[in-house]
Amino acid sequence: MQFGEITGWISQPRNLLPLLSPVAALILGLWVRQALFRRLRRLSQRTRSTWDDVAIESIRSPFLLWCIMGGIYVALTLYALPDRLLAISGKALFILAVLSVVMAFSNASASLIRASAGRITGPLPMASLTHHAIRIVLWILGALIVLNTLGISVTPILATLGVGGLAVALALQDTLANLFAGFHIIASRQVRSGDFVRLEGGQEGTIEDIGWRITKIRMLSNNIVLIPNAKLAQAVLINYHLPDPEMSVLIDVSVHYDSDLTLVEKVTVDVATELLRSVAGGVSGFTPFIRYHTFGDSGIHFTVILRVKGFTDQYLIKHEFVKRLHERYRSEGIVIPYPMRTLTWEPAGGPPAQPAGPVS
Repeated sequence: MQFGEITGWISQPRNLLPLLSPVAALILGLWVRQALFRRLRRLSQRTRSTWDDVAIESIRSPFLLWCIMGGIYVALTLYALPDRLLAISGKALFILAVLSVVMAFSNASASLIRASAGRITGPLPMASLTHHAIRIVLWILGALIVLNTLGISVTPILATLGVGGLAVALALQDTLANLFAGFHIIASRQVRSGDFVRLEGGQEGTIEDIGWRITKIRMLSNNIVLIPNAKLAQAVLINYHLPDPEMSVLIDVSVHYDSDLTLVEKVTVDVATELLRSVAGGVSGFTPFIRYHTFGDSGIHFTVILRVKGFTDQYLIKHEFVKRLHERYRSEGIVIPYPMRTLTWEPAGGPPAQPAGPVS
C-alpha cells in the first residue's frame, strides 16, 4: 500500500478510531498524572531518602510518552491497520521509547544535582556546566539511535561534523577556552559551588554557579560578579572553604602599661570562650588564646585568636566580642588607652626642660 492508499484509508470515517487511540491515551494520561503524582509526592515527603523524589521527577514527563505509546499499541493490537501504517507505527513506538528513556535519565540527572549538590564529594562536583554536559550527551546518543532506526547512516553525519568542528573551533576559540576551563575548574575541585573566595582584584563572595562560559560570584553586597572561566582558572585567589570552612579570626587589642597582664589574659580568654559557646557561628570546642607582641606608643598590644565556622560568621563574632570585652574591662578596671605622646622641649638659651608628661 502506497502513501496515497494510506491517505485514502485514513479518510474513511470508520478508520479514524485507531488514530484517535493515542489522542485518547494522552488525555487519559494527563488526568492520571495529575492525580497519581500528587499522591506520590505526598508519600515521598514522609521518607528521608531522596531517591524516591528523584524517581518521581524522572518519570513525570516520560509518563505522557508512555501513555501515547500505549494508545499506539492498542491501535496496533485491536485494529486491522495497513502494513505500511504498521511499519510507521512500529518506528514511532521505538522513537517514543528512546525519547522517553533519554528524558527519564535527563530528568534523573537534574534531580540528583538538585538533591546532592551540597553533599557530592566525588571527582566531578555538580554545577550547571556538568548538568548541561550530561543532558547534551544523553540527547545526542538518543538522536543517533533514532537516526539509525530510521535508516539514516550516521557515519557521514559524524564525518561532516568533524570537519565542520575544526572551522567552528577556530571561530570560537575564546568560547571553547572558557568551556574547557570550566571543566578544568570543576574536575580540579579547587573552586566549587558554595565556596567563599577572594580574588586578587579584591572582589570576594560565594561561588553561585560554574557555567559553560562564566562563573557567577555573589558578593556580600548581593551583587553578582561575572568572571570568564579562562580568567578564573588563571587567577590567584583565596578559597576560604579549603581545606575546610572553619577559619581563625584575629582581633587586635591594646591595654594600658599599668595593667596586670596576667589578669588581662585571663579576663580576655574568659570573654572569648563564653562568646564562642553562646554566639551562632563560633566554634564552641575551640580554646581561644592571646599573644602579646608589641610595646606600642600608648599601650601594650596583643592579638586575640578566635575560631568561626565560616567566613561570614566572623562579622557577628567580632561585633559581639568588642561589646563584651569593653564591658568586662570596665568592670575589672582594665584601661584601654587613648593614643598618647610624651613631649620634651628646650627653652631658648635655658637649661633643658623636664618632660611635660603624656599628652592625649
